[in-house]
Amino acid sequence: MTDNNGTEKATHSESTPTPKPGAAVPTPSDAVPTSGSDAVPASNSDAVPTPGEGTKPSPANAAAPRPGGPRRKPESPKPHAVKPAPGPATPHPHPVVVPSVSDPSQWGRVDDDGTAWVKTADGERVIGSWQAGDATEGLAHFGRRFDDLATEVALLEARLAAGTDARKTKAAATALAETLPTAAVIGDIDGLNTRLRAIIEHSDEAAAHAKEEKERTRHEQTERKEALAAEAEQIASDSTQWKVAGDRLREILDEWKTIRGVDRKVDDALWRRFSKAREAFNRRRGAHFAELDRERASAKTRKEELCVRAEELSGSTDWSGTAAIFRDLLTEWKAAGRAPREADEQLWRRFKAAQDVFFAARNSAASERDHEFEQNAAAKEELLRHYEDINPESNLDAARNALRELQEKWDAIGKVPRERMHDLESRLRTIEKKVREAVDAQWRRTDPEAMARAAQFRERVAQFEEQAAKAQAAGKTRDAEKALEQAKQWREWAEAAEGAVSQR
Repeated sequence: MTDNNGTEKATHSESTPTPKPGAAVPTPSDAVPTSGSDAVPASNSDAVPTPGEGTKPSPANAAAPRPGGPRRKPESPKPHAVKPAPGPATPHPHPVVVPSVSDPSQWGRVDDDGTAWVKTADGERVIGSWQAGDATEGLAHFGRRFDDLATEVALLEARLAAGTDARKTKAAATALAETLPTAAVIGDIDGLNTRLRAIIEHSDEAAAHAKEEKERTRHEQTERKEALAAEAEQIASDSTQWKVAGDRLREILDEWKTIRGVDRKVDDALWRRFSKAREAFNRRRGAHFAELDRERASAKTRKEELCVRAEELSGSTDWSGTAAIFRDLLTEWKAAGRAPREADEQLWRRFKAAQDVFFAARNSAASERDHEFEQNAAAKEELLRHYEDINPESNLDAARNALRELQEKWDAIGKVPRERMHDLESRLRTIEKKVREAVDAQWRRTDPEAMARAAQFRERVAQFEEQAAKAQAAGKTRDAEKALEQAKQWREWAEAAEGAVSQR
């Protein structure tokens, strides 16, 4: 093939595969570059060239065929499935349109002598010469080269729609548009030119949109860091949940590192706020634990003193008094607070060992005492069985002597178990009551005062009867009647006193 200057060029490309006529080309939904990169990831190993990268599809870049050698059928690239990058929700003003040249003859022709023509709005122009095969193959070859250009345009449109560096996209579109008047391709060159001009026109708008989006993102990220700094300041001033708060500050720091796009000066100011809050929290936490260490050291000293006191008391035999002291020491132990963990456990074992020595001895003594009390109870049971047959009615003096012996032996035996005390004492009181009642009855029967009162009452009766007789002899009837009434009253009293003594 020869170009417009008559220089012979390659007529068949072996280094760069070109798409077949009608081959699939990426569209906005399956060929959008990811944000921040000009590369277009593909679902297979075939790469799709991006504008400005690789070899441009021009006749000058085609490799020369080997005369008479075998010709390989041009390969067509596989369609690419590219994950769309996040972009604005509204449709882009310049959507991606990738026509596929299924019939290059609509846009050009290859003469029998191999001269290749393309139709444009300005008319036909020669784009080169095809000598590697018949005219149909040449037409298909130049159509595939057009497809390569269309792919580059589609990728630029995709980049523009995705908001990827509009400035670079505009520069690439401008450079590509400048190659169209001399491009050795057959296809809708005017359509490509229109699309490139649209890309150039909308690049400024896309750049403004990208700037707006960048500002919005910067504002959001700044608000996130401001919220984190405020939370850190609140933790630094209020929180006393040291572990939880410390873990949260570490989480804030990890999240802080993931936030990008904040203005440098603002970011530095926010970082100083966060760093200051974290340092304030660390100082408060350090002061708290320093004070805690002092308190624990003081608690250790106090508990050591309590251990010494407990060890001194461990040999005491004042069971009741020392047990009360140990209860007081335990109360002081609890009030002393916690010593350092290892020391606290060791001191507690020491204190409890001294306490156990005392109470073990007390329990041993109590066990011996309980055994003695059981023996005492058995002895008192035997006494009661021996003296329960006392009969004061038959011989009061013998009953009183027997009761006296019982009481003396009872007191000599000593204490009994608490649960047996009531029953035994009740049985003793029953015997005592029986004898006491017999003694009281005898005393009442022989009460000299009662007998003397009865005799006095009889003397008064005799006196009043004598007065009544003298008054009657003197003719004083009224005085005689009065004296007789008084004598009658005293007689009733005398009889009542005599009856009381006789009933005892």
